[in-house]
Amino acid sequence: MHMQPWSPYGGGSPMLASTADRERAVDILRAGFAEGRLVGTELEQRVARVYAARTQGELAALVADLPHGPVPVVPAPPGYAPAPVLPSAAYRATTNGKAVAALVLGILTMVSGGLTSVPAVVLGHLARGEIRHTGQEGDGCALAGVILGWLWVAGWSLFWVVAVVGASR
Repeated sequence: MHMQPWSPYGGGSPMLASTADRERAVDILRAGFAEGRLVGTELEQRVARVYAARTQGELAALVADLPHGPVPVVPAPPGYAPAPVLPSAAYRATTNGKAVAALVLGILTMVSGGLTSVPAVVLGHLARGEIRHTGQEGDGCALAGVILGWLWVAGWSLFWVVAVVGASR
């Protein structure tokens, strides 16, 4: 009897798929989507089928037409978890535009007499919410815009109170 070495996607293998096998298949599908080999609806359908798959053979069929799958037959040590496939550089997160605008408005408050401080605070809070949901970069810029905006709101408020009180005396 000839024994095949273990493979996460052995061709037509009746071996039950593990959670790590399914995650590897999803990583391959996401990489294919990032490279433009799959469209969004096809990605969603295949990911749903990956999570419903029971065997490694079913997983192999779902990724066989993509460059990263199926994985070649290589013996793996026990407890081995394949490294995830990362999306290409073109697909990585971008910096949130509202975060940059919040920082710029926070800095411009020095010369605007406080006019840009409230927009800096508002844009900073909006940007931080978007960043939490989209995974974009720029949380530091948004936070700096919020802090500068509030500092300048307080500073210019104090300035105008002192100016009005001083003028009334």
